[in-house]
Amino acid sequence: MGSLFDQLTAKVSNSNKKIVFPEGLDERILTAASQLSAAGVVTPILIGNQESIEKKAAANNIDIASCTIIDPQEYAEFDAMVEAFVERRKGKATEEDARKILLDENYFGTMLVYMNNADGLVSGAAHSTADTVRPALQIIKTKEGIKKTSGVFIMVRDDEKYVFADCAINITPDSQDLAEIAVESAQTARLFDVEPRVAMLSFSTKGSAKSPETERVVEALEIAKEKDSSLVIDGEFQFDAAFVPSVAAKKAPDSVLKGDANVFVFPSLEAGNIGYKIAQRLGGFEAVGPVLQGLNRPVNDLSRGCSADDVYKLAIITAAQAME
Repeated sequence: MGSLFDQLTAKVSNSNKKIVFPEGLDERILTAASQLSAAGVVTPILIGNQESIEKKAAANNIDIASCTIIDPQEYAEFDAMVEAFVERRKGKATEEDARKILLDENYFGTMLVYMNNADGLVSGAAHSTADTVRPALQIIKTKEGIKKTSGVFIMVRDDEKYVFADCAINITPDSQDLAEIAVESAQTARLFDVEPRVAMLSFSTKGSAKSPETERVVEALEIAKEKDSSLVIDGEFQFDAAFVPSVAAKKAPDSVLKGDANVFVFPSLEAGNIGYKIAQRLGGFEAVGPVLQGLNRPVNDLSRGCSADDVYKLAIITAAQAME
């Protein structure tokens, strides 16, 4: 695990990336922000009332002297932010609406990223995924050609690294969604120095079973190939055919994948969520993420059960995404 974050830390150090933490009163956030600023890895921006944040930090013996604190109530450029938000929402919010909405720390933090006053955002220690993702979808929005954001986990055990997608966002992705997830997950893999070999997973391997579910995966494979003809990708595969060379030789001897896939696209959120948790709990893998992909600027979501170390690592990942 150390080598993965050693590589990413070396990549982002001295890049002076500014990462917003809307949950400035959370002890885990304060601890990670203190460590990040002390190490010179990123410049943390804490959102909230300055006096309250400083009091909370002092009570927990956390040094945040090198962190920037921004209070939405006192923000000098708030009027400009309101104007930019109304423009971005294109008639879906009045100026009066905007002044209320932007006092919400997640919306405020997301606007800092949108207005280039920060490079990325990490939230979710005290908020739901929806609270973190909704402002990003409304303000930062998805990249051109991408309809939906998705969430991957980087599964790490010693020197092994795999990408599991989508394990966080899309409940029942259609063929187009699965193709997007595959292409975006391959790009995310490269961020972690994984040369992607993508398997589209199912309960069938190369037509061993036929159903609307398997046909959706087969169709997604063709769409993904059209989107990126250079991608090493195949499907539909059962997991063992994608991962075990001897099984691959029997079930899919003509495939470009020889049981050596390292990016796994699950056919549904249900399958992906179950799959990564089995690998984590039974396989001893560390699950890093979810890392959100497909957005114009990096926004990432913490688990509410996260540790300060989780916050630290996700901030580094967010900074690395901002360098792409």
